Amino acid sequence: MKLTLRQMQIFLNVVASGHLTNVAKEMKLSQSAISMSIKELENILGRPVFDRINKKLVLNEVGRAFHKEIDPIFKKLTDIEYEFKNSENKGMIRVGASTTIVDYLMPSIICSYMSAYPDVKITLKEGNTQEITQMIQEGSIDVGFVEGFVSGSDIIKEKIGIDELVVVTSDKNLCDTCYIDELADKRWVLREEGSGTREVFLDYIKEKVDNLNIFFELGHTESIKSILMNRECLTCISKISVENELREGKLHQVDVKNFECKRDFLMIYHKDKYHSTLFEKFLFFSKKLMMQMLDNESKINFKA
Repeated sequence: MKLTLRQMQIFLNVVASGHLTNVAKEMKLSQSAISMSIKELENILGRPVFDRINKKLVLNEVGRAFHKEIDPIFKKLTDIEYEFKNSENKGMIRVGASTTIVDYLMPSIICSYMSAYPDVKITLKEGNTQEITQMIQEGSIDVGFVEGFVSGSDIIKEKIGIDELVVVTSDKNLCDTCYIDELADKRWVLREEGSGTREVFLDYIKEKVDNLNIFFELGHTESIKSILMNRECLTCISKISVENELREGKLHQVDVKNFECKRDFLMIYHKDKYHSTLFEKFLFFSKKLMMQMLDNESKINFKA
């Protein structure tokens, strides 16, 4: 498309005024610049749009048809420009989050945010920590919420909370007090490689367990819980993801001695990400709300 917004603007101003001199003065351009813009527009369209009558430009039949089409489009573009220049709470934010956070924290945060800022659209992508980090590096999302280890000098990381990992099972016979190495030969179901939950757990036990009997790997926490409730096996999982099952007696926390496996929940974004007012507001809102939710969870667990 060769036609420019500047040419549209000049054309519409000439239509309204009829005199190049007036338009040039109003737009702070030379009369020759205005005249050249009109000629370029007519060359693009392949036909004149004005009749030159008594030193005045008057729309001809082609110009009237062109004006009818272009006037509402230009006004709409002007309205959009004004709206975005003068509205800090309008736009789209692309969010990514790892599975645990997507399932148990982000829905409440996003619903609360969109209630407060109804003109903001949120898109949410799910993946493991490694996948979300890659999305940040590729620029396919604006901000990510993950747990575990995040590498890369181009990634900004902000700690927003602490998550506790617990060993759980549906088999009460496995719930007696023991050390983690005594459970190594039992059947374990873990998240897939790249999962923050898996990486933190395996790193935590690497000096105590030489070989963990991993018989199944799954890509989603809910799938792991389903397996646990139908097979005699163990997993290490975020406590916030199994609170209901523990409370209802569907799953049981194993009393593992000297086992305090915790990890940071992180908010990440690219170091070169432009921080618009809208982006900054979302960071502040989501960070504050997630910290409150995690704090409330820890208080409930403490009372329990």
